This record gives sequence, C-alpha cells and structure tokens, in this order.
Amino acid sequence: MVNTIDMQGMRYLNLFEKITRVQTRYFFRYNETIMFCVPKSLLGQALGRNNENLKKMSDILKKRIRVIPKPRGIQDIKFFIQSIINPVTFKDLEVKEDEIVLNAGNANKAALIGRNKRRFLEMQKIIKDYFGKEFKII
Repeated sequence: MVNTIDMQGMRYLNLFEKITRVQTRYFFRYNETIMFCVPKSLLGQALGRNNENLKKMSDILKKRIRVIPKPRGIQDIKFFIQSIINPVTFKDLEVKEDEIVLNAGNANKAALIGRNKRRFLEMQKIIKDYFGKEFKII
C-alpha cells in the first residue's frame, strides 16, 4: 500500500485526525468523494456519534466524506471494492494472479466506468496502490 501524499492530502489527513482522533495515512478520492481508510476496530470512533464527525468534516471541506475499513489483505478485496462503489453493485469479482476482474451488469457497468472513464481510472489507481494488481471491468 504505497501512495504518495500531496500537500492537500496532508491537510485532509490532519483535519481528519484532529476531528476524529483516529490516526490514518490512507485516503483517496473517488467520484468526488474523499474516502479515509481506518482499521475496522476504529471505524466507530472515526464516524462519531450519529456520524457527527463526518458531518463536521463535510461542512468544513464542502465535500462528501466517507470512512471505510482498511483492507487487511487480498481476502478483503470484495468488501473493500463494494464499500467504495456503494450504492452501485456488481455480480462477481475474480482475483487472478496479476489482475482483478469485476463482472458488472450492463446498467452497473456504465456507472462503474463513468463519463470519459473517470471512475474506472480512479478505481484502477486505488487497486494498484492498495493491492498492486491491474483492474478490469467486464
């Protein structure tokens, strides 16, 4: 899980830690949403009572914020991808040696790819950073 953090990313991480009191270094952007990955045991603390930490960060940044559990390895990949693309669903996920193939229906495939392949390219970067594998949608 190697990803470089720019200055704006450092600001996001510092604000997240200040509000939630949960330290993390994993965050990314997907579909105009800023997503933070925290260990599953700290998920409740990061969200806060009635999601008030998320609401406070969203008000400050004027962006949608989501907190998802950090994957512990390749065994969590299906839940990790479903957490990112929620509410869009997919039929099946196949993990091969050097690539991950997502099987989506026709309606969901368009939602997963996005205009000008924007969401697809964002997801490719996320999968490459977290798991070191190529990503395909069929």
